[in-house]
Order: sequence, then C-alpha cells, then structure tokens
Amino acid sequence: MSPAVGAKAGAQVVAAVARRPRLWGTALRQWRRTTPRGWWRHRPFLPVPGAGYLHFRLVTQYGSAEHRIEPDDVLNYLAWCHRHDAAA
Repeated sequence: MSPAVGAKAGAQVVAAVARRPRLWGTALRQWRRTTPRGWWRHRPFLPVPGAGYLHFRLVTQYGSAEHRIEPDDVLNYLAWCHRHDAAA
C-alpha cells in the first residue's frame, strides 16, 4: 500500500468524518459504492476501495498517486456527494 493510502491516512480520514455526523450517511453510501464486489476474495481482505480506483482519484485530485490523502479534501468530496445525491 502506498504511503498516500496507508493506515495513518485512513485513520485521519475516518476521524475527520466521525466529527461530522451530517456526512455519515453519505460516507457510508460512498464507501459501499466504491468497495468492489467480492472484496473478501482478494487481498487485503478488507472492504476498501480498489487500488485502481484509489490510484485514479489520487492522480486526478493531486497529480500523483504518491500524494498523501488530505482529510479536508475527503470532507469536501463527501459534501459534494451529499449535495449531488440530494439534488438527484
């Protein structure tokens, strides 16, 4: 796993989302949407987004797959998803 999506970055994102109850439902929806089907059959045997998806998101967001995930950027993304889902 690259440093950008390591355990520390993941914990920081989870902590940031946990402090914003308004985004909990959106975060769960996005987590479910981005977790590959049959995730339990492949390493790392965790319900996390696929490596290809994470690579794509990091490169399109930061220009590099090695850039560390910024919790504020995840919160902005979830807020956008929340508004988008509400408008649909």
